Amino acid sequence: MSHDVASSPLSPATRWRIIALLMAFAAFGHFNRVSISVAGSEVFIPKLGLSETRMGWVYTAFLIVYTIGMVPGGWLIDRIGASRALTLYGVTMGTFIMLTGVLGWITSTAESLWLGLLVIRSCAGLCSAPLHPGAAHVVSDLMSDRSRATANGMVTAGALIGIALSFPIFGWLMDRLSWPLAFVISGSLMIAFSFFWKRNTQSVSFHAEAPLTLFPETANENAEWASLLLRADVWLISLSYAAYGYFQYLFFYWMDYYFKEVLKVPAVEARWASFWIMLAMGAGMAIGGMCTDLACRRLGTTRGRRAIVVVGMGMGAVFALLGVNVTGQINVAMCLAVSMASLGMCEGVFWTSATDIGGKSRGFCGAFMNALGNVGGLVSPVLTPVMAKTMGWPGAITVACIIAALGGAVWFAIRLPERERSSV
Repeated sequence: MSHDVASSPLSPATRWRIIALLMAFAAFGHFNRVSISVAGSEVFIPKLGLSETRMGWVYTAFLIVYTIGMVPGGWLIDRIGASRALTLYGVTMGTFIMLTGVLGWITSTAESLWLGLLVIRSCAGLCSAPLHPGAAHVVSDLMSDRSRATANGMVTAGALIGIALSFPIFGWLMDRLSWPLAFVISGSLMIAFSFFWKRNTQSVSFHAEAPLTLFPETANENAEWASLLLRADVWLISLSYAAYGYFQYLFFYWMDYYFKEVLKVPAVEARWASFWIMLAMGAGMAIGGMCTDLACRRLGTTRGRRAIVVVGMGMGAVFALLGVNVTGQINVAMCLAVSMASLGMCEGVFWTSATDIGGKSRGFCGAFMNALGNVGGLVSPVLTPVMAKTMGWPGAITVACIIAALGGAVWFAIRLPERERSSV
């Protein structure tokens, strides 16, 4: 669906300023989301006695509740508006990140720590649900068809910048201060940024911004949601995103551990290897968004987006396989960086396609895609160490590569509404 942003009173500079704020919001969110894996690999597993499997369940608890809360989060976005939902997300998510640190001051056993982490991380997962559907909703409100994938790619690149920075910066905070204080500081900064976002967007009149009402004409909306759920392209995109999520989340939660414990790379070097690999994925997201808009102008919407996903997920699988079969820390890191950059190219395609299909219910449609996508993502953190015990880490990663390749192949069955092609 096309949106008439040309009639919006917002200048191009204002629109891109808001995109930059969304990038920062995504960076804060994912820094705090992945920092738990930094603490897990350096403190919780080796020093506080949590097993790999128990730590995997902490990661997965976040993702389970995050997935369950995704569709209600999309409903909330369509009800109160994306900008308000994002403010609420930042304040509540930041609070539970702070409570993760507080837990370290009040627990004394590995058992109580594990149970507390399960509860707090589950609540943090629920609070995180509006982030990506809300950001994609704002992009859809602000940007024209010609630049929407570029903007979505930049926002998701912001998320990867946050993930990349979590390894050296959160590790440094734990080294200099303590792991509980590191979580308290990180959560506090996220809350502060949420109010900064609110202050800088409260006077902006977003195109199609929802009124502040929780109970609209539900009969009409229920019919629109039902029609969306009957569309094959919604389910196929979501299935492909589930494969994408499985592959991506394996590296989000276990890559740092893989370098430190499997490859025996020193902690500081492992942090920086993870930093550069995640930064490469962020660069891939930004470049992939621009390439998507260019490909759609040249090839049409369906063929252009299909080309990006098939090439991106295919190359991601191939270079990850190379990464677990080469020797030498630098060679492994380079292969995984290319793999993650290739995979990242696809992110803008998924979010742009979901919001295009969703129309007035694009918050719901994006949330539904992300919910099914995270079904794959939530399985990966807990299943990967189990498979690694029986087939080794290279075998577990190979399974993920096969899943990623199949997810890309799904796009040969997807048909999207075509836009008018234009010259560049």
